[in-house]
Amino acid sequence: MLTLHHGTGVRRTDEAGCQVDAGHALVVEGGTLAAVGPFTELYAAYGDRARVREWAGVLDPGRYEPDAAPLLEQAYHPDPREAAALGTEPLTGDALAALEMTDTRWGASARRGLQRLLASGTTALSGHFTRAPVRRAVERSAVRLLSAPLSAPLSAPRPRALVPEGPADFAVSGPDGACLATVLGGRLVHRRA
Repeated sequence: MLTLHHGTGVRRTDEAGCQVDAGHALVVEGGTLAAVGPFTELYAAYGDRARVREWAGVLDPGRYEPDAAPLLEQAYHPDPREAAALGTEPLTGDALAALEMTDTRWGASARRGLQRLLASGTTALSGHFTRAPVRRAVERSAVRLLSAPLSAPLSAPRPRALVPEGPADFAVSGPDGACLATVLGGRLVHRRA
């Protein structure tokens, strides 16, 4: 199925940095990014056979998180039902050590951590996962697991380039820069409420 994704523009990354090409759009065929270019040109070429999806934001390259292992294996992401007792932010250090962490709890925490990553527009990550329940959660998620070295400090996810004929992974950023939606392999996997 062909889908023409149209927002306020497409952000591309290159050696010069990140810039928005206003008026640009993306064409997705199945799980592959088929074309990037001006909306009017893409609509003329694909509009009669593609569904058009309108977004209220900039179409961004998916973000890459090289620090996924420590983010998911050295932090506990509380369940919303635990918010009164544990809060809503990830727990590390002494707060993590005070919890009784079972394999079931690690797996559930990793799934919630992956949801946080998807909510930030992350579409790919890397890391050496030593906890089996965390590794299973990552493998079962839609997020792409890439083999790349870990960087030293925890950091904000880094954007990747939108490359035609690559996987159809991108995020939609609103005017405030917050992620509105995350698309993996052409499928919507996260949308901000």
